[in-house]
Parts: sequence; structure tokens; C-alpha cells
Amino acid sequence: MTLKKYTSNGLKRNWLLISFLILFTACNQIEQEKTMKKDLDYPNTKKIEFSDTYFDTEIKDPYRWLEDDLSEETESWVKEQNKVTFNYLDQIPFKEKIENIIEDLWNYEKYSSPFKEGNYIYFYKNDGLQNQSVIYRKKGEEGETEVFLDPNKFSEDGSDSLAGISFSSDGSLAAYAISEDGSDWRKIYVIDVETKEQIEDPIIDVKFSGISWKGNEGFFYSSYVKPKGSELSAKTDSHRLFFHKINTNQSEDLVIFGDKEEEKRRYVGGYVTEDDKYLIIQGANSTSGNDLYLIELESDDKELVQILSDMSSDTYLLNNIGSTLYLSTNRGAPNQKIVKVNANKPTEENWIDLIPETENVLSPSTGAGFIFAEYMIDANSTVFQYNFDGKLIREIKLPGIGSSGAISGKEMIKNFTLPLPITLHPLPFTN
Repeated sequence: MTLKKYTSNGLKRNWLLISFLILFTACNQIEQEKTMKKDLDYPNTKKIEFSDTYFDTEIKDPYRWLEDDLSEETESWVKEQNKVTFNYLDQIPFKEKIENIIEDLWNYEKYSSPFKEGNYIYFYKNDGLQNQSVIYRKKGEEGETEVFLDPNKFSEDGSDSLAGISFSSDGSLAAYAISEDGSDWRKIYVIDVETKEQIEDPIIDVKFSGISWKGNEGFFYSSYVKPKGSELSAKTDSHRLFFHKINTNQSEDLVIFGDKEEEKRRYVGGYVTEDDKYLIIQGANSTSGNDLYLIELESDDKELVQILSDMSSDTYLLNNIGSTLYLSTNRGAPNQKIVKVNANKPTEENWIDLIPETENVLSPSTGAGFIFAEYMIDANSTVFQYNFDGKLIREIKLPGIGSSGAISGKEMIKNFTLPLPITLHPLPFTN
């Protein structure tokens, strides 16, 4: 289990220095900027006759033509706007000075907390100004450190990025997602960790998804039916959860949730508990509020069991011990609380409060057989350790004033996935 603690004093001093330099230099350039602004000549943006009617009210939209990001006319307009913008920015005399100061402040080695998968210890490292942090590993404490995956080499211009990585239960396989040119649409590659070789064709057209393994058999992921026309602006609103079995064709992937009319959600995510006992499914239609389901993976019928049927709260599975589920929820508790319930009868009326709501907002996590309750009190993190009976073990004394994060460890939900466009697995810390 690891606990990362970082204070912001040094960072605050750096930003105060930058702010002072920007303010000081900017004051001396006011007159020059006035002259520069006089020279701005924006391209004409045409207006068209177009309107929509919502609830008997007509809404005019004369710039609707700009929403067609595939048209040559839109492309030409963007180029002309960029020409004006960058011509102005390039004339700012203190731009290079600020850039150099920030570059000096950021140009230092950065490491993430290490994490163990299979026979290897992995960590992220950035030499200083690399566009993306590189994943390194070593075999045990005494092993030689080597590069495992370098996202900076995904493309020549650096526009492709690592969007998440997840390891199979025994750590022998890794699945990682790549975003090409900053797109929300991803490809998932599966590699053998020993050889680092790709073992099958990539899974394509994946969007707003995590990767959660079921043993070494395969993994769950989410996506939409890819729209016709623009990948950037076309509407995607019916998310589905799939299971991909290793060494099979993507066309054979099973739809687990989202294919039925009553299951249609804007976002759907699924994750497997560390003991491979349950698949937990979350559905959402906005960035807050979700419903919640489970499937017992060891059962023959794989019945979908409802935990929560509405989306009036944010509720997720924090952990499970056998058939006992531990949920973190703001249902009836705006500052968050932890409840427990039996998976055989998991609906709300059977919930038992384990760690009640307090006047401070709770951010819980688990690891090494304990619950860690982090509260922000007077803009400072306070962390308490509980057992799974809800008994307070101790307050964890932190080394100074600041915020804590990255409390993690095994015996927790593996490859935790929210049904939103977030990244899996530890991203490198830069503080």
C-alpha cells in the first residue's frame, strides 16, 4: 500500500513569482498592446438564416454552419482565425520570457508511486519536459530498471497519447488504450508483459471507457455505435458495456449491458471486484448521479441484480468481502457516507451505515484490508483508518499541511472504472 503526501508551499512560491513577473511585465506593455490591437483585422464570419424551435420558442442560430467540422468552409474559417490569433500572440514581447521561466520551473524529474503487477514493480517517470511520462519497471526490488512502455513513441509528432493501462489478474497481460490526435475514440492493445509483443488485433472504436479484467480470460470495456460523419461532433448517447475474450475477434464481443431499450444510458461503466466474484455496472445520463447493478460472475445464470434503480445520487462499490458489499454514497448524505449490504439483497432498504456522514466531505479508499477516510478540514487533509467493521483504528499522522492522495493497495476494487471519460490506473503525479 502506498500513501503519497505532497505540500504546495514551493509550488505556491513559484506561481507567485510567475504572477508577479507577468503583472510587472504586462504593465510595461500596455501601450504597446493597444497599438497591436489596433492592427487586428478579424476575418468576416458570415451569418445564415437558421433557427430551432424549443417549447414553442424560436431560437435563431446564424452560425450553425460552423458546427459542420468536416466542411472546407469551416476549415478555411478556422485557419483565418488562427492566423489572426497567432500573429497577435507572436508579437507579445514578454511571451518568451514567461515561457522560459515556466520551462525552468517544470524541468525536473517526476515519479509516480510504484505499483506491483505480477512479477514486476511499475512506475511512471518523466525526465522533465517529456510530453508524456514513460512507464518503467523492474523485476522485484533488486531487478534492473527498464522501459516498459513509452507513449512518446506512439506517433512521430507526439499527438497520440496513453489513455489508460490495466493488467490481468496475474500480471502476465496488459491492455492499454491509445488516444489518436487527442480524440475521445480509443484503440485498446493487448500485450504479453514478458515480451512486450502485441498478441491480437487492437480493439477499435472505444469511447469513454475503462478496462477491467476478469482473471486472465478477458476484459470489460464500454463504447458506442460509431456515428456516421464527424467523429468529433456527431451525437453518441447510447453507451454499451462489452466483454472481450482474449484471442477472439472483436465482432464476437458480448454486449453485457446497454443493448435493451430499458438499459439505454448515456454512460455505462463496468468493473470487476478483486476476487473476480462480481461485475459491478454503473449507468448515468449526466456527469452526476448513477444507477447501480451487479452480476455474480461465478453463477450459472449471470443474472443482472439491481442495487439502485434511480440516478438521484452518486453511489459506487468501494470494496467487497465475500458477499458483503461496501458502498460509498451521497444518498441522503451530501457529504458522503459508507454503508454495507449483503449482495443477495443489495437494495437501499437493506443498507446499514458503517461510517456515517459528518460535517466534512468524505473521500474514501481501501487497501491492505482497511478503509481510509480522507476529510478536507480547513483546507487540510485529515485521514482516518477503519477496519471493515467500521471501527476506528487510528488517525494517520501526515508530515505537514497540505492535501493527501493516492492511497491505494491490493484488496480493493481492481481497475476501478467510472462510466465517464476518465483514465484508468495511476497517472503520474507532478507535484
